[in-house]
Amino acid sequence: MDITWYGYCCFRITERGQTSVLTDPHLPGRELAPLRLRADLVTASHQAAAQGAEQVLDQRYVIAGPGEYELGELFVTGIALHRYDDDSGRAQENVAYHFAYPNGIKVLHLGNLRQVPDQDIIEGFDEVQALLAPIGNPRLNSDQLADLISLIEPTYVLPMRPPGIKPSDYQQAVDSFLKAMGISQALPQDSLRLSPSNLPEQTQVALLSAAGE
Repeated sequence: MDITWYGYCCFRITERGQTSVLTDPHLPGRELAPLRLRADLVTASHQAAAQGAEQVLDQRYVIAGPGEYELGELFVTGIALHRYDDDSGRAQENVAYHFAYPNGIKVLHLGNLRQVPDQDIIEGFDEVQALLAPIGNPRLNSDQLADLISLIEPTYVLPMRPPGIKPSDYQQAVDSFLKAMGISQALPQDSLRLSPSNLPEQTQVALLSAAGE
């Protein structure tokens, strides 16, 4: 399995012979070029990502809400992680997605997570080999995120930059997150390749460079 980051909360997950996945496609802007990517399945954790789904080539499925989905041998669970915003008086939508592949690898995309989920939700996440986690949201600090990761116990954590976070602020947030995780340094890499037969025993942070950023 290969996981590549395309900026913000957008990842492309590919596994030979399986449904290809693109999470939270973003619209082109000053910081990010048009995606021009192909994927069988597009998932959207919030409304803006659903709007970006139209630019994805060869898409066959779009999932933009909670529920259980079966696409061939890929099982997808959408988990509501909405948060009520006291300032605006509105519920801010966010849906996490858990992808279970037939080779045993499971990926959890937390979307634009803004707070630590309730304990019963965390327990329902199931096993996770790759956790795609937003770094830099002011409502979810590094220590809180590190504590959440210790509860989920993923094999790999792949940081991502949630919408609205500037690149300079994101880099500072990554440094703070690595410190909270007890990691002195993590070298950026182009993508992460996962194999069920070669997984580390302890949680590792895979710091990806954003393709096209």
